[in-house]
Order: sequence, then structure tokens, then C-alpha cells
Amino acid sequence: MNSKIRKTIAIVVAHPDDETLWAGGTILEHPLNDWFIVCLCRASDKDRAKRFKNALIVLKAKGIMGDLDDGPNQHPLDEKLVENEILRLLPDTHFDLILTHDSAGEYTKHLRHEEVNKAVITLWHDKKINAKEIWTFAYEDGNKKYLPKAIEYANIVEVLPEKTWLNKYKLITKTYGFNENSWEAETTPLAEAFWQFKDPLKALNSMKQSQKIITITK
Repeated sequence: MNSKIRKTIAIVVAHPDDETLWAGGTILEHPLNDWFIVCLCRASDKDRAKRFKNALIVLKAKGIMGDLDDGPNQHPLDEKLVENEILRLLPDTHFDLILTHDSAGEYTKHLRHEEVNKAVITLWHDKKINAKEIWTFAYEDGNKKYLPKAIEYANIVEVLPEKTWLNKYKLITKTYGFNENSWEAETTPLAEAFWQFKDPLKALNSMKQSQKIITITK
């Protein structure tokens, strides 16, 4: 990503802190871009909502929250419900780039992450959201064998400068308030990675193939 060319970029995630964990360094490294962050869950969680707003200030981004169900049972959400919520929250504009979850999530496993990916890719393919390209987060945890880490062979992989990573870590531990021994704090990736899609059909086919693999391995 060329830091000297101003771009309009949206990030669509399930939870407050996802934007920081999986792309916070990228945001911090490119402050000239117009960043807009859509978080689909937890608007009614007063603590998490306040922390999300504070994170936006640090990230120099605009953003908005939705309130899709995120209870502990994680029942599947209706696909159209997720799509409509994205359309409601996301500005109706052309984006140079949209970042979002991967079809397999970033770790084993979180249903909401997978649902958000499917909705974003479907909307892009159906021309209901307008973007030049989409990047999905590229992380894995070896089926819970270790903490999530960047996939080394992803299309885009960047090791963050130490200062940037420390600012990202501070966002997780101070702004979002996670204890230093928490999963979130210990995970905070030093390298950020993304799968890059410039063709909506290829993105849709990749998502469908990934979902088939997930279904087989359940």
C-alpha cells in the first residue's frame, strides 16, 4: 500500500478490537488514508462501544457500530440480516479498498467472522457495495495449537516497525483494556497479512471453496 497516495478504505469487522488486532498496524502506518470502520456487534455494550470510539480517535478513523447478536451460544445469523446491516452501516460510496475477515476466520473458530466475510464478498459480487479490491485478513492458529499468526505465504505480509506494534499493543491493552496476560494481548500480531482480491468472482469462488473445506473438517 503506497502511503503517499490517499485512499478511501473501509474495514468491516464483527467486533470492536478486530480492526486493531488484524489490521491496526496497517491503519497506523497509513494515516493519510480515509479510514471508515464498521463494527457489526456490541453497540449496546456501553463499555465496548466507548472503547471502540476511543480507538477510532487513536486510529484517526471514522466508524460506526451495529448490534447484531453476539451472545455466547453463537447461533448462526440469517445471511440477509448480516448483509442488510452492512449496507445500513457502510457509507454508500466507492472505496479503493475494503478489509474484512477471512472466510475461515482468523483462528479456530468464530462464526461471526465467517459470516461477515461471506456477507461482504457476496455484496461485492452482487455489486451492492462498490470497491476496487478487497483484502481479507490472513491468519491461522494451527487448529488451536498456537496463537494466531500471519500466514507467511499470503498475498500481502508486512512486519510492523517496533514503534507501530507498540502503539497497536497499547490500543489493545490500554484503549480496549485487555490484561497483558489476556488472549488478545498475547495474540497482537507483529506481522499483518492479507489475501488480496481484485476480481469479485474469484473472491466468491475462494470463499465457497473455503466453506466446503470448513464443512468437511467439522
